Amino acid sequence: MRFWREMRPALFSIAPFSAAVLTLAAGVMLLASGATPSVPERFMRLYEVTPVLLIEVSHFLSSILGLVLVLLAFGLRARLDGAWAATLAALLIAAPLALLKGFVWEETSALVALAILLLPFRAAFPRMSALSRMEITPGWLFSALAAVLGAGLLGLWSFQHADYGDQPFWKTMIDSDAERSIRAWAGAAIALFAFGLWRLFATAATPKVVGEADPDFDNVRAIRASAEAAEPSSNLALLGDKRFLFSASGESFLMFGVRGRSWIALGGPVGRRDERLELLWRFRELADSHAARPGIYALGADDLPDVVELGFSIQKVGESAAVPLETFRIEGRRRGNLRRAWRKAGEDGATFQVLTPAEVAAHLGELGAISENWLGHHAGGEKGFSMGGFHPGYIAEFPVAVVRFDGRIVAFANLWTTAARTSFSMDLMRYADEAPKNIMDYLFVELIEWGRAQGYQAFEFGMAPLAGLEDRPLAPMMSRVGNLFFERGEDLYNFQGVRKYKDKYDPNWHPRYIASPRKWAIPLLLADVGLLSSGGVAGLAKRPKRGDETAVLPEAA
Repeated sequence: MRFWREMRPALFSIAPFSAAVLTLAAGVMLLASGATPSVPERFMRLYEVTPVLLIEVSHFLSSILGLVLVLLAFGLRARLDGAWAATLAALLIAAPLALLKGFVWEETSALVALAILLLPFRAAFPRMSALSRMEITPGWLFSALAAVLGAGLLGLWSFQHADYGDQPFWKTMIDSDAERSIRAWAGAAIALFAFGLWRLFATAATPKVVGEADPDFDNVRAIRASAEAAEPSSNLALLGDKRFLFSASGESFLMFGVRGRSWIALGGPVGRRDERLELLWRFRELADSHAARPGIYALGADDLPDVVELGFSIQKVGESAAVPLETFRIEGRRRGNLRRAWRKAGEDGATFQVLTPAEVAAHLGELGAISENWLGHHAGGEKGFSMGGFHPGYIAEFPVAVVRFDGRIVAFANLWTTAARTSFSMDLMRYADEAPKNIMDYLFVELIEWGRAQGYQAFEFGMAPLAGLEDRPLAPMMSRVGNLFFERGEDLYNFQGVRKYKDKYDPNWHPRYIASPRKWAIPLLLADVGLLSSGGVAGLAKRPKRGDETAVLPEAA
């Protein structure tokens, strides 16, 4: 017993992988056995005491169960409790069928031994997830296909080299043993094809966060208002489309969105620095228990040590711009155009004001009209997840910077502030048709001066997607593809224009990353980030009402 107690942790840690390998081997064994000739002596003794129909059914079902075991091996590797239970059931059903199809007692013994071996390791498969949510990757389906095809080729070779191997193959099909093998192999191939089609079109149910109900916003507000570790984008927690994980102390949270099997955290944890790593581990473990595909989007360089601790793969997705307020000056030749645009707007009558959250409610109607007018000129509707949208309750949470002409508001931006005042940013940036051409430059310059007066250290301009990715022969493939889009994809998005516009403020550029346990899942997660942010395919397809106007600076979070 002492030896078992000492070895138990190590045995349970290797049990999922070992069980997957052994179950895969058992499945391949059944597929190969079903496609190859029976041992004549054993089969004749069985034939004398067993109905032919029972032999035929056993032979066919044994091959189907072989395919089932091949597919369940993936679930065992992923530590699904449903896969453990289904594997035990499949092994115990396949064991007597091996006797009935040709008295193959060796197979029966191996299957029973594997079932006995798996039985004590129930706790090694903690992921409580239905098998219908088991993620079968294209690579795993290809492996199963290779196993089925290999069994078929082995059967073809075996029959051609059996006692009647000198006959043409079409004549051997008359033999009942050959017919049985062909039926069993064809049944497994058809079952695999049907399963592949189902996995192609099936949509996984959105998993519920077990034990983690969406909290009252007052808790989120309280954490955000006092967080020592928070970026301006943490204000997106108040958008109303996130799920939350809270630390044991209740002083930190991690926000994330769910789309299909993707669970995507937006940035790192918000709150206390000493609770960040624990929250990240809980997020990964919770996603793992629901057979979800976890990812973390818009990470900064300071988050990478914790993410590496989780064993995640990392990919750069762009760079964010931060203007140091202490050193920014509008004077000088280099900023001549910016200075002239700011000065001209002021001389023409523009005035700047920052409304407090308490004052915003009285102006929501006016701001909403500007927002509707702005949206009419731009593709897509209101955003979400990684970008804010004009929702009255959300806008009223923040200070709002406004620009007036003749007493009327013609442009506005809601402000993301932080408790530590390390930096602040803006979210929505919208203006009316009658606003002057360079109104946003005026707004940005005034915001920088306001932030400096408020004691902030930096003004964040948001991210330039795909900026800063390397195109070198040894660079990661995704970096090279991203660089290609940045250089040649202006018809899809104003990648270089966004970077160039922000560059005139001389910002410091900071890399942004996405992280996932598996490198191959990152493109899928990025696609889901885009769909979450755009409101799905319908949001991406929505076109502007009037296509002759475009934004100088697209919103980017």
